Amino acid sequence: MTQTTARIKQAGKHFEIIVDLDNSLKFKRGLSSAVNFLEADTIFTDSKRGLKASEKDLKEAFGTDDVNAVASKIVKSGEILLTQEHRDEEREKKIKQVIDFLGVNSSDPRTGNPHTPERIKNALEQAHVNIRNVPVESQMSEIVEKISAILPISLKTKRIKVLVPSIYTGKAYGVVSQYKESENWLANGDLEITVNVPSGLLMDFFDKLNSITHGAAVTEEIKEK
Repeated sequence: MTQTTARIKQAGKHFEIIVDLDNSLKFKRGLSSAVNFLEADTIFTDSKRGLKASEKDLKEAFGTDDVNAVASKIVKSGEILLTQEHRDEEREKKIKQVIDFLGVNSSDPRTGNPHTPERIKNALEQAHVNIRNVPVESQMSEIVEKISAILPISLKTKRIKVLVPSIYTGKAYGVVSQYKESENWLANGDLEITVNVPSGLLMDFFDKLNSITHGAAVTEEIKEK
């Protein structure tokens, strides 16, 4: 268990609580509804100095002086201070996700053979790749571009022809355009687009497309001749 501080500025005043890092992050991310993260049943204005917030200030800022209600607001809407150890662990997890993804979904274009995890990890380090705290899939093309100068690598992809009805093109365009190879807007407003999607992202791509279009988009895999 790692203790840290969660804080917020509300109604022009600072409020802090002492929390368990893991449990507070789960609560903030919606992975838990239990208010089991408090390490001290106190709302502070300065936790290091032990200065407690008054009932008057809490009611003015949060509409209540109930500790659990105020703590929930601070964790959900405020900032949880992350320890360096936690940041390092999260980075290692992201690096492993990238290595695992590329190990399955990429190859050496010269031979068609997959790269070993060690080669991929070394390329990431040599290219000084900054893996952002977002889903690794959304930054994979950027990562491959950066390490390709060091390690010959290409993503295994599937070419898909997609027809999006005009009523859904506004919302669907953001999903399909990131993999766009070519597009054609039809006279009736429908979008006919050819996409090149990394194989490992194909199910996620279809799920998002079908969710937005309610299954109305027509897709067809383009077989390589």
